[in-house]
Amino acid sequence: MQARRLKTAVAIAAVAALAVGAAGCAESERDGDSGEAKTGGTFIFAGAGDPKNFDPIFNDDGESFRPVRQMFDTLVSHKPGTAELQGGLAESWEHDPDGKVWTFKLRQGVKFHDGTPFNAAAVCFNFDRWYNMKGAAAQSQMIYYMDTFGGFAKNEAEGAGESIYNKCEAKDDGTAVLTLNKYKGAFPGAFALTSLSIASPEALTKYDANTVKQNGDSFEYSAFATTNPVGTGPFTFGGWDKAKNEITLNRNPDYFGEKAKVDKMIIKVIKDESTRKQELRAGTVQGIDFPAPADRKALESEGFQVVNRPAFNILYLGINQKNPKLKDLRVRQAIAYALNRQQLVQTKGPGGAKVADEFMPDTVLGYAPDVQKYEYNPDKAKQLLKEAGAEGLTLNFYYPPDVSRPYMPNPQEIFTVLANDLQAVGIKVNGVPRPWNGGFKDDVQQFGKHDLHILGWTGDYNDPGNFVGTFFGRGKAEFGDQSMNEMFDAITKADATVDDAGKKAAWEQVNRDIAAKWLPAVPVWHAPPAIVVTKDVKGLVASPLTDERFNTVSVSK
Repeated sequence: MQARRLKTAVAIAAVAALAVGAAGCAESERDGDSGEAKTGGTFIFAGAGDPKNFDPIFNDDGESFRPVRQMFDTLVSHKPGTAELQGGLAESWEHDPDGKVWTFKLRQGVKFHDGTPFNAAAVCFNFDRWYNMKGAAAQSQMIYYMDTFGGFAKNEAEGAGESIYNKCEAKDDGTAVLTLNKYKGAFPGAFALTSLSIASPEALTKYDANTVKQNGDSFEYSAFATTNPVGTGPFTFGGWDKAKNEITLNRNPDYFGEKAKVDKMIIKVIKDESTRKQELRAGTVQGIDFPAPADRKALESEGFQVVNRPAFNILYLGINQKNPKLKDLRVRQAIAYALNRQQLVQTKGPGGAKVADEFMPDTVLGYAPDVQKYEYNPDKAKQLLKEAGAEGLTLNFYYPPDVSRPYMPNPQEIFTVLANDLQAVGIKVNGVPRPWNGGFKDDVQQFGKHDLHILGWTGDYNDPGNFVGTFFGRGKAEFGDQSMNEMFDAITKADATVDDAGKKAAWEQVNRDIAAKWLPAVPVWHAPPAIVVTKDVKGLVASPLTDERFNTVSVSK
Protein backbone atom coordinates (compact mmCIF):
# COMPACT_ATOMS: atom_id res chain seq x y z
CA MET A 1 0.00 0.00 0.00
CA GLN A 2 2.65 2.50 1.10
CA ALA A 3 5.08 1.73 -1.74
CA ARG A 4 2.77 2.80 -4.54
CA ARG A 5 1.84 6.08 -2.94
CA LEU A 6 5.46 6.88 -2.16
CA LYS A 7 6.42 6.27 -5.81
CA THR A 8 3.93 8.90 -6.92
CA ALA A 9 5.08 11.28 -4.20
CA VAL A 10 8.67 10.93 -5.35
CA ALA A 11 7.61 11.70 -8.93
CA ILE A 12 6.03 14.92 -7.74
CA ALA A 13 9.13 15.62 -5.68
CA ALA A 14 11.37 15.32 -8.73
CA VAL A 15 9.31 17.85 -10.67
CA ALA A 16 9.40 20.25 -7.74
CA ALA A 17 13.16 19.93 -7.41
CA LEU A 18 13.58 20.93 -11.06
CA ALA A 19 11.22 23.87 -10.61
CA VAL A 20 13.19 25.36 -7.73
CA GLY A 21 16.67 24.65 -9.06
CA ALA A 22 17.09 28.17 -10.40
CA ALA A 23 16.18 29.71 -7.07
CA GLY A 24 18.50 27.46 -5.13
CA CYS A 25 21.60 27.57 -7.35
CA ALA A 26 23.00 30.79 -5.88
CA GLU A 27 23.67 30.06 -2.22
CA SER A 28 23.68 32.64 0.52
CA GLU A 29 26.89 34.17 1.78
CA ARG A 30 28.47 32.15 4.56
CA ASP A 31 29.61 32.99 8.05
CA GLY A 32 33.13 31.62 7.98
CA ASP A 33 33.12 27.83 8.23
CA SER A 34 29.87 27.51 10.16
CA GLY A 35 27.83 26.47 7.13
CA GLU A 36 25.10 28.86 8.30
CA ALA A 37 23.93 31.66 6.01
CA LYS A 38 24.28 35.14 7.45
CA THR A 39 21.51 35.94 9.89
CA GLY A 40 19.82 39.29 10.07
CA GLY A 41 17.60 41.76 8.34
CA THR A 42 13.95 41.55 7.35
CA PHE A 43 12.27 39.57 4.62
CA ILE A 44 9.03 41.17 3.39
CA PHE A 45 6.60 38.98 1.48
CA ALA A 46 3.37 40.21 -0.09
CA GLY A 47 0.36 38.15 0.96
CA ALA A 48 -2.61 38.08 -1.41
CA GLY A 49 -5.35 38.32 1.25
CA ASP A 50 -6.12 38.63 4.94
CA PRO A 51 -5.70 35.57 7.14
CA LYS A 52 -8.84 34.48 8.93
CA ASN A 53 -6.94 34.03 12.21
CA PHE A 54 -3.84 32.23 13.49
CA ASP A 55 -5.29 29.16 15.21
CA PRO A 56 -4.42 26.32 12.83
CA ILE A 57 -7.50 24.21 13.53
CA PHE A 58 -9.92 26.98 12.49
CA ASN A 59 -8.25 27.60 9.13
CA ASP A 60 -8.41 26.01 5.70
CA ASP A 61 -7.00 28.57 3.23
CA GLY A 62 -3.53 29.44 2.04
CA GLU A 63 -3.47 33.08 3.15
CA SER A 64 -4.16 31.99 6.72
CA PHE A 65 -1.76 29.05 6.48
CA ARG A 66 1.14 31.20 5.25
CA PRO A 67 1.84 32.81 8.66
CA VAL A 68 0.61 29.75 10.59
CA ARG A 69 3.20 27.50 8.92
CA GLN A 70 6.00 29.75 10.12
CA MET A 71 4.84 29.59 13.76
CA PHE A 72 3.66 25.99 14.15
CA ASP A 73 4.83 22.46 13.38
CA THR A 74 3.01 19.21 12.69
CA LEU A 75 3.81 15.66 13.82
CA VAL A 76 4.69 14.71 10.23
CA SER A 77 6.04 17.16 7.66
CA HIS A 78 7.18 17.22 4.03
CA LYS A 79 10.74 17.15 2.81
CA PRO A 80 11.32 20.74 1.60
CA GLY A 81 10.40 21.22 -2.04
CA THR A 82 8.59 17.88 -2.31
CA ALA A 83 5.44 15.98 -1.38
CA GLU A 84 7.55 13.31 0.35
CA LEU A 85 6.80 12.71 4.02
CA GLN A 86 9.43 13.15 6.71
CA GLY A 87 9.53 13.59 10.45
CA GLY A 88 8.25 16.78 12.02
CA LEU A 89 7.60 16.99 15.73
CA ALA A 90 7.59 13.20 15.55
CA GLU A 91 10.94 11.71 14.59
CA SER A 92 9.27 8.47 13.49
CA TRP A 93 5.90 6.74 13.45
CA GLU A 94 4.45 3.30 12.90
CA HIS A 95 1.03 1.70 12.80
CA ASP A 96 -0.49 -1.67 13.60
CA PRO A 97 -1.48 -4.05 10.74
CA ASP A 98 -5.03 -2.66 10.71
CA GLY A 99 -3.88 0.94 10.38
CA LYS A 100 -5.88 1.96 13.45
CA VAL A 101 -3.19 2.43 16.11
CA TRP A 102 -0.46 4.97 15.36
CA THR A 103 2.59 5.30 17.60
CA PHE A 104 4.69 8.47 17.39
CA LYS A 105 8.23 8.79 18.75
CA LEU A 106 8.58 12.47 19.51
CA ARG A 107 11.53 14.85 19.34
CA GLN A 108 13.08 15.54 22.72
CA GLY A 109 13.97 18.95 24.12
CA VAL A 110 11.49 20.91 22.00
CA LYS A 111 9.76 23.87 23.62
CA PHE A 112 6.78 25.98 22.67
CA HIS A 113 7.33 29.70 22.23
CA ASP A 114 6.04 30.31 25.76
CA GLY A 115 8.79 28.09 27.20
CA THR A 116 6.53 25.16 28.07
CA PRO A 117 7.67 21.68 26.97
CA PHE A 118 6.47 19.86 23.91
CA ASN A 119 5.76 16.25 24.82
CA ALA A 120 3.26 13.43 24.38
CA ALA A 121 0.85 15.03 26.84
CA ALA A 122 0.80 18.17 24.66
CA VAL A 123 0.09 16.07 21.55
CA CYS A 124 -2.83 14.33 23.24
CA PHE A 125 -4.12 17.63 24.63
CA ASN A 126 -4.43 18.93 21.06
CA PHE A 127 -6.13 15.82 19.65
CA ASP A 128 -8.55 15.70 22.59
CA ARG A 129 -9.23 19.42 22.24
CA TRP A 130 -10.27 18.98 18.63
CA TYR A 131 -12.42 15.93 19.29
CA ASN A 132 -14.18 17.50 22.29
CA MET A 133 -14.75 20.91 20.68
CA LYS A 134 -18.14 22.32 21.65
CA GLY A 135 -20.47 24.66 19.80
CA ALA A 136 -21.77 24.71 16.25
CA ALA A 137 -19.81 27.88 15.45
CA ALA A 138 -16.44 26.39 16.44
CA GLN A 139 -17.09 23.02 14.84
CA SER A 140 -18.24 24.60 11.58
CA GLN A 141 -14.85 26.29 11.21
CA MET A 142 -12.91 23.03 11.64
CA ILE A 143 -13.26 22.01 8.00
CA TYR A 144 -10.04 20.02 7.71
CA TYR A 145 -10.72 18.23 10.99
CA MET A 146 -14.18 17.12 9.88
CA ASP A 147 -12.90 16.06 6.47
CA THR A 148 -10.21 13.96 8.18
CA PHE A 149 -11.83 12.62 11.34
CA GLY A 150 -15.51 12.88 10.43
CA GLY A 151 -17.01 14.33 13.61
CA PHE A 152 -16.79 15.13 17.29
CA ALA A 153 -17.61 13.70 20.70
CA LYS A 154 -20.91 15.56 20.38
CA ASN A 155 -21.77 16.80 16.91
CA GLU A 156 -23.31 20.26 16.74
CA ALA A 157 -22.23 21.53 13.31
CA GLU A 158 -24.06 20.73 10.11
CA GLY A 159 -22.23 18.05 8.14
CA ALA A 160 -20.48 16.46 11.12
CA GLY A 161 -20.65 12.67 11.05
CA GLU A 162 -19.32 9.68 12.91
CA SER A 163 -15.84 10.30 14.28
CA ILE A 164 -13.01 7.90 13.53
CA TYR A 165 -11.02 9.33 16.48
CA ASN A 166 -10.99 7.10 19.53
CA LYS A 167 -8.30 8.25 21.94
CA CYS A 168 -4.75 9.52 22.39
CA GLU A 169 -2.46 8.20 25.12
CA ALA A 170 0.85 9.58 26.37
CA LYS A 171 2.82 6.42 27.10
CA ASP A 172 5.73 8.56 28.27
CA ASP A 173 7.00 12.06 27.45
CA GLY A 174 8.40 10.88 24.13
CA THR A 175 5.68 8.48 22.96
CA ALA A 176 2.14 9.35 21.89
CA VAL A 177 -0.26 6.62 20.75
CA LEU A 178 -3.28 7.58 18.66
CA THR A 179 -6.12 5.08 18.28
CA LEU A 180 -8.70 5.33 15.49
CA ASN A 181 -12.02 3.52 15.22
CA LYS A 182 -11.26 2.39 11.69
CA TYR A 183 -8.65 2.55 8.95
CA LYS A 184 -8.55 5.68 6.80
CA GLY A 185 -6.38 6.09 3.72
CA ALA A 186 -5.58 9.71 4.60
CA PHE A 187 -2.94 8.65 7.11
CA PRO A 188 -0.05 9.19 7.59
CA GLY A 189 -0.25 12.07 5.08
CA ALA A 190 -3.01 13.84 6.99
CA PHE A 191 -0.77 14.15 10.05
CA ALA A 192 1.11 16.76 8.00
CA LEU A 193 -1.98 18.98 7.59
CA THR A 194 -1.30 22.53 8.75
CA SER A 195 -4.69 22.54 10.49
CA LEU A 196 -3.43 19.70 12.69
CA SER A 197 -0.44 21.68 13.96
CA ILE A 198 0.39 21.24 17.63
CA ALA A 199 -0.17 24.29 19.85
CA SER A 200 0.87 25.06 23.42
CA PRO A 201 -1.71 23.58 25.84
CA GLU A 202 -0.96 26.33 28.35
CA ALA A 203 -1.55 29.10 25.79
CA LEU A 204 -4.68 27.40 24.44
CA THR A 205 -6.11 27.36 27.96
CA LYS A 206 -4.89 30.81 29.01
CA TYR A 207 -6.26 32.54 25.94
CA ASP A 208 -9.57 30.66 25.78
CA ALA A 209 -8.83 29.17 22.36
CA ASN A 210 -12.05 27.16 22.06
CA THR A 211 -14.30 30.21 22.14
CA VAL A 212 -15.74 30.99 18.72
CA LYS A 213 -18.78 33.24 18.43
CA GLN A 214 -20.98 33.65 15.39
CA ASN A 215 -22.43 37.10 14.80
CA GLY A 216 -24.80 36.87 11.85
CA ASP A 217 -22.62 35.86 8.91
CA SER A 218 -19.30 36.54 10.66
CA PHE A 219 -17.22 34.73 13.27
CA GLU A 220 -15.29 36.07 16.25
CA TYR A 221 -12.25 34.17 17.49
CA SER A 222 -10.32 33.96 20.74
CA ALA A 223 -7.28 35.90 21.92
CA PHE A 224 -5.19 32.83 21.12
CA ALA A 225 -6.33 32.90 17.50
CA THR A 226 -5.98 36.65 17.01
CA THR A 227 -3.18 37.99 19.23
CA ASN A 228 -1.42 35.14 21.07
CA PRO A 229 -0.78 32.11 18.83
CA VAL A 230 1.88 29.87 20.38
CA GLY A 231 3.53 27.00 18.55
CA THR A 232 7.01 25.53 18.18
CA GLY A 233 7.93 26.95 14.74
CA PRO A 234 10.96 28.91 13.52
CA PHE A 235 9.16 32.24 13.92
CA THR A 236 7.15 33.69 16.81
CA PHE A 237 4.16 36.00 16.51
CA GLY A 238 5.05 39.70 16.57
CA GLY A 239 1.62 41.19 15.88
CA TRP A 240 -0.87 42.01 13.15
CA ASP A 241 -1.06 45.73 12.38
CA LYS A 242 -4.34 45.89 10.49
CA ALA A 243 -3.93 49.60 9.76
CA LYS A 244 -0.67 48.88 7.92
CA ASN A 245 -1.82 45.46 6.68
CA GLU A 246 1.31 43.87 8.12
CA ILE A 247 1.84 40.64 10.06
CA THR A 248 5.17 40.55 11.85
CA LEU A 249 6.96 37.31 12.68
CA ASN A 250 10.15 37.25 14.75
CA ARG A 251 13.01 34.75 14.59
CA ASN A 252 12.76 31.98 17.20
CA PRO A 253 16.34 31.51 18.47
CA ASP A 254 15.35 28.29 20.24
CA TYR A 255 13.88 26.49 17.25
CA PHE A 256 14.76 22.79 17.19
CA GLY A 257 15.32 22.69 13.43
CA GLU A 258 17.08 24.99 10.98
CA LYS A 259 16.87 28.42 12.56
CA ALA A 260 15.58 31.36 10.55
CA LYS A 261 18.23 33.25 8.60
CA VAL A 262 16.48 36.61 8.98
CA ASP A 263 15.64 38.37 12.23
CA LYS A 264 12.16 39.24 11.11
CA MET A 265 9.63 38.33 8.47
CA ILE A 266 6.79 40.65 7.51
CA ILE A 267 3.79 39.45 5.54
CA LYS A 268 2.35 42.56 3.93
CA VAL A 269 -1.21 41.98 2.77
CA ILE A 270 -1.70 43.49 -0.70
CA LYS A 271 -4.93 42.27 -2.21
CA ASP A 272 -4.51 43.80 -5.65
CA GLU A 273 -2.27 41.76 -7.94
CA SER A 274 -1.04 44.80 -9.89
CA THR A 275 -0.09 46.59 -6.68
CA ARG A 276 1.85 43.54 -5.47
CA LYS A 277 3.80 43.56 -8.72
CA GLN A 278 4.48 47.31 -8.43
CA GLU A 279 5.81 46.95 -4.89
CA LEU A 280 8.02 44.04 -5.96
CA ARG A 281 9.53 46.20 -8.70
CA ALA A 282 9.93 49.11 -6.28
CA GLY A 283 11.77 46.88 -3.80
CA THR A 284 9.30 47.50 -0.95
CA VAL A 285 8.58 43.75 -0.88
CA GLN A 286 11.03 40.98 -1.73
CA GLY A 287 8.53 38.30 -2.73
CA ILE A 288 5.06 37.81 -4.17
CA ASP A 289 2.91 34.78 -4.83
CA PHE A 290 0.62 33.91 -7.75
CA PRO A 291 1.64 36.58 -10.32
CA ALA A 292 -0.71 37.02 -13.25
CA PRO A 293 0.13 34.43 -15.94
CA ALA A 294 0.83 37.16 -18.50
CA ASP A 295 3.45 38.79 -16.23
CA ARG A 296 5.70 35.82 -15.55
CA LYS A 297 8.03 36.13 -18.55
CA ALA A 298 8.35 39.89 -18.13
CA LEU A 299 9.30 39.55 -14.46
CA GLU A 300 11.87 36.91 -15.32
CA SER A 301 13.40 39.11 -18.03
CA GLU A 302 13.68 41.91 -15.47
CA GLY A 303 15.90 39.75 -13.29
CA PHE A 304 13.38 38.44 -10.78
CA GLN A 305 13.49 34.79 -9.77
CA VAL A 306 10.25 33.23 -11.05
CA VAL A 307 9.68 29.67 -9.84
CA ASN A 308 6.82 27.66 -11.35
CA ARG A 309 5.54 24.96 -9.03
CA PRO A 310 3.94 21.75 -10.39
CA ALA A 311 0.16 21.88 -10.88
CA PHE A 312 -0.85 19.75 -7.90
CA ASN A 313 -4.23 21.49 -7.73
CA ILE A 314 -7.71 21.88 -9.19
CA LEU A 315 -9.99 24.82 -10.02
CA TYR A 316 -13.68 23.95 -10.18
CA LEU A 317 -17.08 25.54 -10.75
CA GLY A 318 -19.19 24.59 -7.74
CA ILE A 319 -22.93 23.99 -8.16
CA ASN A 320 -25.30 24.39 -5.19
CA GLN A 321 -28.18 21.88 -5.33
CA LYS A 322 -30.00 23.88 -2.67
CA ASN A 323 -31.50 25.52 -5.77
CA PRO A 324 -34.18 22.99 -6.90
CA LYS A 325 -33.38 23.52 -10.58
CA LEU A 326 -29.76 22.52 -9.96
CA LYS A 327 -30.82 19.21 -8.41
CA ASP A 328 -31.55 18.01 -11.94
CA LEU A 329 -28.44 16.26 -13.30
CA ARG A 330 -29.33 17.44 -16.79
CA VAL A 331 -29.01 21.07 -15.70
CA ARG A 332 -25.62 20.43 -14.10
CA GLN A 333 -24.49 18.64 -17.27
CA ALA A 334 -25.76 21.57 -19.36
CA ILE A 335 -23.58 23.90 -17.30
CA ALA A 336 -20.58 21.62 -17.94
CA TYR A 337 -21.18 21.52 -21.70
CA ALA A 338 -21.63 25.32 -21.80
CA LEU A 339 -18.10 26.05 -20.56
CA ASN A 340 -15.34 26.55 -23.11
CA ARG A 341 -12.64 25.44 -20.70
CA GLN A 342 -9.98 24.93 -23.37
CA GLN A 343 -10.32 28.55 -24.46
CA LEU A 344 -10.18 29.65 -20.81
CA VAL A 345 -6.91 27.73 -20.37
CA GLN A 346 -5.45 29.27 -23.52
CA THR A 347 -6.47 32.87 -22.78
CA LYS A 348 -6.35 33.15 -18.98
CA GLY A 349 -4.33 30.20 -17.74
CA PRO A 350 -0.62 30.20 -16.90
CA GLY A 351 1.79 28.26 -19.09
CA GLY A 352 1.44 24.56 -18.40
CA ALA A 353 -2.22 24.78 -17.38
CA LYS A 354 -4.53 22.11 -18.79
CA VAL A 355 -8.25 21.37 -18.81
CA ALA A 356 -9.31 19.15 -15.91
CA ASP A 357 -11.61 16.20 -16.44
CA GLU A 358 -11.43 15.03 -12.82
CA PHE A 359 -11.06 16.63 -9.43
CA MET A 360 -7.48 15.49 -8.87
CA PRO A 361 -4.24 15.48 -10.89
CA ASP A 362 -3.38 12.45 -13.01
CA THR A 363 -0.39 11.70 -10.72
CA VAL A 364 -2.71 10.64 -7.88
CA LEU A 365 -3.69 7.01 -7.36
CA GLY A 366 -7.23 6.35 -8.64
CA TYR A 367 -7.22 8.78 -11.55
CA ALA A 368 -9.44 7.25 -14.26
CA PRO A 369 -8.56 8.16 -17.86
CA ASP A 370 -11.93 6.90 -19.15
CA VAL A 371 -14.31 9.24 -17.29
CA GLN A 372 -17.11 10.97 -19.17
CA LYS A 373 -15.73 14.13 -20.79
CA TYR A 374 -17.68 17.37 -21.17
CA GLU A 375 -16.27 18.92 -24.33
CA TYR A 376 -17.51 22.42 -25.18
CA ASN A 377 -20.92 21.96 -26.79
CA PRO A 378 -23.33 24.89 -26.38
CA ASP A 379 -26.00 23.21 -28.51
CA LYS A 380 -25.96 20.19 -26.21
CA ALA A 381 -26.21 22.53 -23.23
CA LYS A 382 -29.28 24.25 -24.67
CA GLN A 383 -30.89 20.90 -25.45
CA LEU A 384 -30.40 19.63 -21.88
CA LEU A 385 -31.78 22.86 -20.40
CA LYS A 386 -34.86 22.52 -22.59
CA GLU A 387 -35.37 18.86 -21.62
CA ALA A 388 -35.11 19.82 -17.94
CA GLY A 389 -37.57 22.70 -18.26
CA ALA A 390 -34.82 25.10 -17.16
CA GLU A 391 -34.73 27.55 -20.06
CA GLY A 392 -34.38 31.14 -18.87
CA LEU A 393 -32.62 30.00 -15.69
CA THR A 394 -31.16 32.77 -13.48
CA LEU A 395 -28.21 31.93 -11.22
CA ASN A 396 -26.27 33.87 -8.58
CA PHE A 397 -22.56 33.35 -9.26
CA TYR A 398 -20.28 34.11 -6.29
CA TYR A 399 -16.57 34.87 -6.74
CA PRO A 400 -13.77 36.58 -4.74
CA PRO A 401 -12.29 39.53 -6.69
CA ASP A 402 -9.81 40.54 -3.97
CA VAL A 403 -7.49 37.54 -3.83
CA SER A 404 -5.25 35.35 -5.98
CA ARG A 405 -5.01 31.65 -5.27
CA PRO A 406 -2.58 29.00 -6.63
CA TYR A 407 -5.33 27.48 -8.76
CA MET A 408 -7.07 30.82 -9.42
CA PRO A 409 -4.62 33.67 -10.13
CA ASN A 410 -7.25 35.99 -11.63
CA PRO A 411 -10.76 35.33 -10.19
CA GLN A 412 -12.40 38.36 -11.81
CA GLU A 413 -11.26 37.35 -15.30
CA ILE A 414 -12.16 33.69 -14.76
CA PHE A 415 -15.64 34.64 -13.55
CA THR A 416 -16.18 36.91 -16.55
CA VAL A 417 -15.26 34.21 -19.08
CA LEU A 418 -17.34 31.50 -17.42
CA ALA A 419 -20.31 33.83 -16.94
CA ASN A 420 -20.22 34.79 -20.64
CA ASP A 421 -20.21 31.11 -21.61
CA LEU A 422 -23.27 30.44 -19.46
CA GLN A 423 -25.13 33.46 -20.77
CA ALA A 424 -24.45 32.32 -24.33
CA VAL A 425 -26.65 29.24 -23.74
CA GLY A 426 -29.47 31.26 -22.17
CA ILE A 427 -28.56 31.19 -18.47
CA LYS A 428 -28.80 34.63 -16.87
CA VAL A 429 -25.91 35.20 -14.46
CA ASN A 430 -25.95 37.57 -11.51
CA GLY A 431 -22.35 38.12 -10.47
CA VAL A 432 -21.86 38.41 -6.70
CA PRO A 433 -18.32 39.57 -5.80
CA ARG A 434 -17.47 38.98 -2.12
CA PRO A 435 -14.24 39.48 -0.10
CA TRP A 436 -12.28 36.24 0.40
CA ASN A 437 -12.31 35.94 4.21
CA GLY A 438 -15.33 37.23 6.12
CA GLY A 439 -17.43 37.11 2.97
CA PHE A 440 -17.01 34.70 0.08
CA LYS A 441 -15.77 31.66 2.00
CA ASP A 442 -18.44 31.90 4.70
CA ASP A 443 -21.23 32.64 2.21
CA VAL A 444 -20.25 29.63 0.12
CA GLN A 445 -18.93 27.07 2.60
CA GLN A 446 -21.00 27.83 5.69
CA PHE A 447 -24.26 29.39 4.55
CA GLY A 448 -24.70 28.13 0.97
CA LYS A 449 -26.03 31.45 -0.31
CA HIS A 450 -24.82 30.93 -3.87
CA ASP A 451 -26.00 28.99 -6.90
CA LEU A 452 -22.56 28.84 -8.55
CA HIS A 453 -19.07 29.67 -7.34
CA ILE A 454 -15.44 29.27 -8.36
CA LEU A 455 -13.08 27.71 -5.88
CA GLY A 456 -10.31 25.16 -5.85
CA TRP A 457 -7.73 23.25 -3.93
CA THR A 458 -4.03 22.56 -3.69
CA GLY A 459 -3.27 19.05 -2.50
CA ASP A 460 -1.95 18.67 1.03
CA TYR A 461 -0.66 15.15 0.50
CA ASN A 462 -0.69 12.57 -2.25
CA ASP A 463 -3.92 10.62 -1.74
CA PRO A 464 -7.25 10.68 -3.62
CA GLY A 465 -9.09 11.24 -0.37
CA ASN A 466 -7.37 14.61 0.00
CA PHE A 467 -8.99 15.74 -3.25
CA VAL A 468 -12.22 13.88 -4.01
CA GLY A 469 -12.86 12.83 -0.40
CA THR A 470 -12.38 16.39 0.85
CA PHE A 471 -14.83 17.84 -1.67
CA PHE A 472 -17.51 15.18 -1.84
CA GLY A 473 -17.03 12.75 1.06
CA ARG A 474 -19.83 14.28 3.12
CA GLY A 475 -22.70 16.68 2.57
CA LYS A 476 -21.65 20.32 2.43
CA ALA A 477 -23.40 23.66 2.14
CA GLU A 478 -20.96 24.46 -0.65
CA PHE A 479 -22.64 21.94 -2.96
CA GLY A 480 -26.04 21.49 -1.30
CA ASP A 481 -25.45 17.77 -1.84
CA GLN A 482 -26.51 16.48 1.58
CA SER A 483 -28.85 13.91 0.02
CA MET A 484 -26.23 12.29 -2.25
CA ASN A 485 -25.73 9.31 0.05
CA GLU A 486 -24.70 6.96 -2.76
CA MET A 487 -21.72 9.22 -3.49
CA PHE A 488 -20.76 9.52 0.18
CA ASP A 489 -20.94 5.76 0.69
CA ALA A 490 -18.81 5.05 -2.38
CA ILE A 491 -16.14 7.49 -1.24
CA THR A 492 -16.16 6.10 2.30
CA LYS A 493 -15.72 2.58 0.92
CA ALA A 494 -12.87 3.62 -1.37
CA ASP A 495 -11.12 5.45 1.45
CA ALA A 496 -11.36 2.38 3.70
CA THR A 497 -9.86 0.01 1.10
CA VAL A 498 -6.45 -1.14 2.33
CA ASP A 499 -4.81 -3.01 -0.58
CA ASP A 500 -3.42 -0.92 -3.42
CA ALA A 501 -5.15 -2.69 -6.30
CA GLY A 502 -8.55 -2.52 -4.63
CA LYS A 503 -7.98 1.09 -3.60
CA LYS A 504 -7.01 2.09 -7.14
CA ALA A 505 -10.05 0.37 -8.65
CA ALA A 506 -12.45 1.83 -6.06
CA TRP A 507 -11.27 5.41 -6.56
CA GLU A 508 -11.29 5.05 -10.35
CA GLN A 509 -14.95 4.01 -10.17
CA VAL A 510 -15.72 6.92 -7.85
CA ASN A 511 -14.21 9.30 -10.41
CA ARG A 512 -16.22 7.74 -13.25
CA ASP A 513 -19.45 8.04 -11.26
CA ILE A 514 -18.73 11.62 -10.21
CA ALA A 515 -18.46 12.58 -13.88
CA ALA A 516 -21.38 10.54 -15.23
CA LYS A 517 -23.88 10.06 -12.38
CA TRP A 518 -23.42 12.77 -9.77
CA LEU A 519 -21.55 15.83 -11.16
CA PRO A 520 -21.73 17.96 -7.98
CA ALA A 521 -19.33 20.45 -9.62
CA VAL A 522 -17.42 20.95 -12.87
CA PRO A 523 -13.62 20.57 -12.90
CA VAL A 524 -12.05 23.46 -14.80
CA TRP A 525 -8.25 23.30 -14.90
CA HIS A 526 -5.00 22.28 -13.27
CA ALA A 527 -2.66 25.32 -13.23
CA PRO A 528 0.99 25.58 -12.12
CA PRO A 529 1.27 28.45 -9.62
CA ALA A 530 4.38 30.64 -9.50
CA ILE A 531 6.25 32.36 -6.69
CA VAL A 532 8.54 35.34 -7.39
CA VAL A 533 11.38 36.83 -5.34
CA THR A 534 13.95 39.53 -5.96
CA LYS A 535 17.47 38.58 -7.04
CA ASP A 536 18.88 39.34 -3.57
CA VAL A 537 16.72 36.63 -1.94
CA LYS A 538 18.53 33.32 -1.46
CA GLY A 539 17.53 29.96 -0.04
CA LEU A 540 13.86 29.88 -1.07
CA VAL A 541 12.61 26.31 -1.44
CA ALA A 542 9.36 26.32 -3.43
CA SER A 543 6.80 23.64 -2.60
CA PRO A 544 4.45 21.78 -4.96
CA LEU A 545 1.96 21.99 -2.08
CA THR A 546 2.48 25.80 -1.75
CA ASP A 547 3.79 24.84 1.69
CA GLU A 548 6.78 27.19 1.83
CA ARG A 549 8.67 27.63 5.10
CA PHE A 550 10.73 30.81 5.09
CA ASN A 551 13.31 29.94 7.76
CA THR A 552 15.73 29.04 4.93
CA VAL A 553 15.47 32.46 3.28
CA SER A 554 18.11 35.16 3.55
CA VAL A 555 18.31 38.61 1.95
CA SER A 556 21.68 39.90 0.79
CA LYS A 557 22.45 43.50 1.66
